[in-house]
This record gives sequence, structure tokens and C-alpha cells, in this order.
Amino acid sequence: MRLHSHLEKNMPLMAVAVLITVSIGGLVEIVPLYTIESTIEEVDGVRPYSPLELVGRNIYIREGCYTCHSQMVRPFRDEVERYGHYSIAAESMYDHPFQWGSKRTGPDLARVGGKYSNDWHVAHLINPQALVPDSVMPQYPFLMESELTLPNIAGHLEANIAVGVPYSEEMVAEAAADLAAQADPTADHSGLLERYPGAAVGNIDGDAARLTEMDALVAYLQILGQMVDFSELTAEDLRQ
Repeated sequence: MRLHSHLEKNMPLMAVAVLITVSIGGLVEIVPLYTIESTIEEVDGVRPYSPLELVGRNIYIREGCYTCHSQMVRPFRDEVERYGHYSIAAESMYDHPFQWGSKRTGPDLARVGGKYSNDWHVAHLINPQALVPDSVMPQYPFLMESELTLPNIAGHLEANIAVGVPYSEEMVAEAAADLAAQADPTADHSGLLERYPGAAVGNIDGDAARLTEMDALVAYLQILGQMVDFSELTAEDLRQ
């Protein structure tokens, strides 16, 4: 106690003691991270976004959707009952940046994929109040009129590879074709679905003649929460 009292009254000595303590704690926390390849365990089903989904995600970020909608279901009973299974780290491992959010003016979207039809999403984005009268969400009718133009989608995939997203050489080579095919109801989707299982394909926005920003955003929304089959995960997987 006498030594502790002396330490508390001696500021330089106290500073040195704090520095030593923080350094030891930091080493204990940080050094082990260099001995493992990843802090996130891979889970079956989690895959990189298809080119159209990736562009849709860019539009989602561009329009500021993350400011009103989170993409993280917390492990609380009320959230799980409303939104579905709580989020796990692996679901966001290919998000740069992640879209967890910090505010909910609207509902969480982590499990919105497959909950509504493509037509519902299109109508909701054009005029949210027509479906939810009390909604304060802005209207996005211009997405139907904005044709999708991305001169170098392969380069976009390569940029994601640089930050750790495991796109294959085949995915990069077929990026432009996959982008055009996903929203084309007459296209052969077999190769696309092999590369990106579960992707929404066909006439997504209701206008098969054009590839629009609406196609991309709805394709992105429809994959959210659809990659992981939680019924097949073990308790150890869910702790990751």
C-alpha cells in the first residue's frame, strides 16, 4: 500500500507505469493476430458480390441509404424476432466498407433479401409512401430512368481483389458479361449462378429493354441475408 500511495503521488513514475502496463496489454492483444491468417472464420455460402450486386451496393452507398438503415441484427430477442437471425462477422467479410450503420430511421436490412418481390422493391423505391403511408423515406424514381454505365467493371473487381475479396480470374474475365446478363431475362444464367449462387436473375426492374440503376440496387437488396443457411451452422460457427 505504501508503494502504491507513492506511485499515485509521483506523476512521472505513474506515467511510466501506465506506459508499461498499456504496452504489455497491447502486445498480448496484438501479437497473436500476426500468427493467424484471418480473425474471421469463413462460413459456407458467403461469396463476393456479383458485378451487378456490387454496382447496386455502390448506388446504395451513393444515395446514403446507410444513414437510415442498418445492416446488423444484434443478438437481442426483440431484434431476432423482428428481423431474423442475428448477424455474424462472416457476412460482412467482403464489405468494403461495411454497412452496419449506427441509426435506424427505417428497418434493418440485413435480412431483407427474399422478403419482398422485385416488383415490391421497385414500387417502394419509386414511391415509398404508396406502400408505407407513414414512411419518411425519399423517393427514387430516377433510378428507373438512369441507365447503368460502368466502363470498367473488371477493374472494379480487381480493386476489390486488392483489399482481399477473392474474385477469381474467371469472375474478372466474365465481369462485363455477368453484369449485362443478370438482369436480362433471355440470357443464359447458368455460368453466372455457378459463380454467384443465389443471385437474383431475370427482369429485375420490370423493364427488360434496359439495364438500369434500379436493376442494380434491387439485385443488391435481394442478396442481403441470403448467402448463409443458418440452419446448418453450428454453435461454434455462430460465435465467430
